[in-house]
Amino acid sequence: MQHEIPKSHPRRVSLLTREKLVTGYEQKLVATAGLIAHGRGEAFDYILGEETSPPAHFAVKAAAALLLSAGHAVISVNGNVAALTPEETVRLAGITGAAVEVNLFYRSAERELAIAEVLRRAGAAEVLGVGGNAVAKVPHLESERGKVDPRGIAAADVVLVSLEDGDRTEHLVTMGKKVIAVDLNPFSRTAQYAHISIVDNIVRVMPALIRAVEDMRQKKIDKAGLEKIVKAYNNKTVLGKSIGLIRKRLRKLAKKGVFIR
Repeated sequence: MQHEIPKSHPRRVSLLTREKLVTGYEQKLVATAGLIAHGRGEAFDYILGEETSPPAHFAVKAAAALLLSAGHAVISVNGNVAALTPEETVRLAGITGAAVEVNLFYRSAERELAIAEVLRRAGAAEVLGVGGNAVAKVPHLESERGKVDPRGIAAADVVLVSLEDGDRTEHLVTMGKKVIAVDLNPFSRTAQYAHISIVDNIVRVMPALIRAVEDMRQKKIDKAGLEKIVKAYNNKTVLGKSIGLIRKRLRKLAKKGVFIR
């Protein structure tokens, strides 16, 4: 049940995001663990100032170029993504030619179908990984996330994962796939294993990726140009800058004292 949040409330965006997740939980999209995962990420968002940092902007640009230059990109969708950014996810897939696939740690037919329906209402013509179609396997990954669609993640060369568990990211990389991760925690295994890690909130990342892709398409950057952007990106360097930003901000706050006006 959503509550009326005053427009003047200083935490309005954060509270609206929480409301969307609660509604998603009630609609069987979001798992209980997804609510916990969001709270953990939000703690990092507080530290980062709840804005897209320069390192994140750089990662978004590289991710947009990688999606556009991919042979077969797939956007992996879990419950939190479906609850928070369904329209943006479908829009990003449409302008990059990527497929959309439901992939869940806490998998059930009910959750699969609920998420697929949300994506279809958002405009998705096809949603992979549902209705018993996740019959391929990520080698050595024993969790339910190891079940993938043979037309989707199994065949992809680039996979965009959000709010992810590190095991699947590691195994997707081992399979030779390029992985783009969205994770507010730069210390996570997901962020460390991915080729491009966007340390930012998913609700800001998806619109930013759409803008970056549309800008590259408008400029008519060819495949060589896109590959040059990707090649110039170094994930360890960008993660280091994100961690440095956290350290700098904590020092600043500690020096002046944290207080509420």
